[in-house]
Amino acid sequence: MENDLVSIVTPMYNGERFVVQTIDSVLEQTYPHWEMLVVDDGSKDNSPALVEKYAQRDPRIKLIRQPNGGSASARNNALRHAQGRYICFLDADDLWEPFFLEKQLQFLQEKDAGIVYASYRRINERGEEILRPFIVPVKVNYKGLLKTCSISCLTALFDKTRTGDVFFNEALKSMRDDFAFWLSLLKKVDYAYGNPEVLASYRVFAASTTGNKKKVMKPQFLVYRNVEKLGLIRSVYYFIHWAINGFFKYRS
Repeated sequence: MENDLVSIVTPMYNGERFVVQTIDSVLEQTYPHWEMLVVDDGSKDNSPALVEKYAQRDPRIKLIRQPNGGSASARNNALRHAQGRYICFLDADDLWEPFFLEKQLQFLQEKDAGIVYASYRRINERGEEILRPFIVPVKVNYKGLLKTCSISCLTALFDKTRTGDVFFNEALKSMRDDFAFWLSLLKKVDYAYGNPEVLASYRVFAASTTGNKKKVMKPQFLVYRNVEKLGLIRSVYYFIHWAINGFFKYRS
């Protein structure tokens, strides 16, 4: 494991429409010491061929193929192959600013932290900004994250020497698996620290699970009850906070 290498985990399913833009945003990074692990999750479109062309030109980009198993399975596959000390995630339809890695690594060192995350724009399928940028809180711990998930896969970066190997819960079948993942990390470090600078663009799809709050309500509650093993009253308490915070998050 190279001491300064960043492993970028990118799950992909039928990503033909946006994956080229996503990879280009990685190639434009001012920090050069990275590997990008694109896990094709059984795509039926031309996206694997597009990634393969990039991989042939730049050995830092690696295509891993697997039968369709969901984003949690794809991310775990990449994590098992990752060689870097630092881990971050970038879905096949999202974008980074050119200085994302450089600034997040610097922020991690400044805070002497195990996990950092950053603010981001919210764009639609055409790349148009549709809401004000989401500005993250300065820090969050386990109990704070139970109330609202301020850490996103888009901007999080963590140091494996602080957290050890952590994997996604595939039993959740890609529904709130990212939320459960951040909770598991925050059991290993006291705080994750938020960089207020806007460093990325998150694509919001109206029909997606993140764009439709109703679809994730039951999985969210089940994370409290079945994964975190919280009692009924505590689960309801945190679920209400999550619902209220989520309502305002997507109205501003």
